[in-house]
Amino acid sequence: MKNIILITTFVSLAFSNLSYGQFTQVELFTGLDKTDFTLYSSYAINKSETLSLNTLAFFQKFKSEANKEFDEIGVQPTLFWNINKHIAIGPSIYYNSFAGFAERLSAKLTLKNSRILFVTIPTMAYSEQKDASYAELLVQLQYNIPLSNKVSLWCNGQLLTIWDEFEKHSRSFQQLRIGIEINTHQFGLGLDIDQYGPKPIEQSSFGLYYRNTL
Repeated sequence: MKNIILITTFVSLAFSNLSYGQFTQVELFTGLDKTDFTLYSSYAINKSETLSLNTLAFFQKFKSEANKEFDEIGVQPTLFWNINKHIAIGPSIYYNSFAGFAERLSAKLTLKNSRILFVTIPTMAYSEQKDASYAELLVQLQYNIPLSNKVSLWCNGQLLTIWDEFEKHSRSFQQLRIGIEINTHQFGLGLDIDQYGPKPIEQSSFGLYYRNTL
């Protein structure tokens, strides 16, 4: 796992040295039940910004020994071809501590203005560990209300659902964040709801989060 993280970091840094538009966001969520850390970065790798490397890395650690089986690590670099400012498509390689390696093809739809960001990413993938295909849908929604020149109220929602062989539930989550942003620093309250398996086992965690856009 350390080798995977090192390779992914090296590739991201190599492209960042050639990049034009850059975006990096980190988030820490912690509550009584679990702690999450997520890093997301996006780099345009040509002047026209039609190609971008998006890298997602995260870990999730539960605090109860009874829930240690749900601890999770994931790393995913994706090369997107940005057809226009709203639509992109591209391949990725994903490693997950539950499901192993997968090859993926994703489309991304982005709609945004000064206050609202909506992103949906449907994905078709093949799992090496399960030797089977699966479908995934990720939806993100952000809404902000400016309170002053430097302070704004933010509401962030994210949901994911994964279906093995396009018919059997594998993994889902819903995440809600409500907080205040001062400059690039955002903090507030968070709620995570996770579901696992074909007959979903549900875990939920309420806590605090901190997010920073670098």
